Amino acid sequence: MASTTAKSFFWKGIRDSTPFVLVAGPFGLLFGVLAVEAGLNLLEIMTFSVTVFAGAAQFTALQLMQEQAPTVMVLISALAVNLRVAMYSASLTPYLGGATIWQRALAAYFTVDQSYALSIVQFETHRDMTISERMAYFLGSVGLIAPLWYSATLVGAVMGSQIPESWALDFALPIAFLAMIAPMLRTPAHLAAAVVAIIVAIVSAGFPYNLGLLCAGFAGMITGAQTELMLDRKRLNA
Repeated sequence: MASTTAKSFFWKGIRDSTPFVLVAGPFGLLFGVLAVEAGLNLLEIMTFSVTVFAGAAQFTALQLMQEQAPTVMVLISALAVNLRVAMYSASLTPYLGGATIWQRALAAYFTVDQSYALSIVQFETHRDMTISERMAYFLGSVGLIAPLWYSATLVGAVMGSQIPESWALDFALPIAFLAMIAPMLRTPAHLAAAVVAIIVAIVSAGFPYNLGLLCAGFAGMITGAQTELMLDRKRLNA
């Protein structure tokens, strides 16, 4: 029975992730195309995509590489962009922390914006799920996205410049993040973090090596944390 239930949650994760297919495909194609334009060969592109498996960090690193930025700056920027994944992991720990070590390792690798956005909503609204059911749902949430990301990257890398500009693949980036972020802006802390990050990103848009993005990320995280602390103090004093 438990196995059957876990399987049903896996397929629910697959179904819930289906809308992201419309974004992950163009996203992967675009990365493959841009990576070829940046001078990477097919092996380098696929190794990059499979080992990192983090679209935003990959695009950030690729852009800085094209700008001939220092290697240290490329690494720091990519890591900073992925700092949000550390917060995702901390948020998922109460729900997946009891899984086996290999399951946690698998979850760590597949923790991306889509899998987190879907899973945290599922886990918070269905708190009676078992560990096996949560893991099944989590893996289902990337059951379509991960293979599509790899294959789309491969197609983009192979086809390269043959993909016409009229396809406007770059539309996938803003749409992907808007689709993931909008449903998650549920608390004042979330809203405050988003507003501050947007303002700082706009003000610092001219900074070299995409440093404005780092500033916006840190400003948003600090604002969200401070807002949460302030609200907690108010609740305690009420």
